[in-house]
Parts: sequence; structure tokens; C-alpha cells
Amino acid sequence: ALTDIDLKQTRFYQDVLAEGIEEGRQEGEAALLLRLLTLKFGPPDPLIRRRIETADTDTLLRWAERILTATTLDDVLSPGESH
Repeated sequence: ALTDIDLKQTRFYQDVLAEGIEEGRQEGEAALLLRLLTLKFGPPDPLIRRRIETADTDTLLRWAERILTATTLDDVLSPGESH
């Protein structure tokens, strides 16, 4: 039988733990970005909200950096390089 310590050392456990941490990080970054966008541009529509909630962490960080210089929501969420 696997002990608690043995289980925590399995590849499966480590992968699930890492996935949970990454998912939590993504959710936190999405929530912060939504708050910042709301403060600067007003509440985003449901499609924009969904786009942000499903974006990966690298994209969320890039968008968050753009808020500093963006004058429109499109400036933040455009697919190109930072403005």
C-alpha cells in the first residue's frame, strides 16, 4: 500500500499539483486584469470577460502590462506586440 509520502512523490501527484497551482495563478491574474480593465475602461462585455478568463498566463501578463499605456480596450487586447 502507498503511504501518504509515497503518493506525494509520484509523477501523477506532482503533475496534478502543478496543474492546480498554474490554474490558480491563471484565475488570479484574470481576476486582477478584469478589475484593472473595469477601473480604466468600465465593465467588459461578456465576450471580453470570457476571453480573459480563458487566456493563458503569459497572455494575461502581456495584457496587464499594456494597461499602463493603452488608451482603448483594443490597445490592451490586440494580438500584436505591446504598444
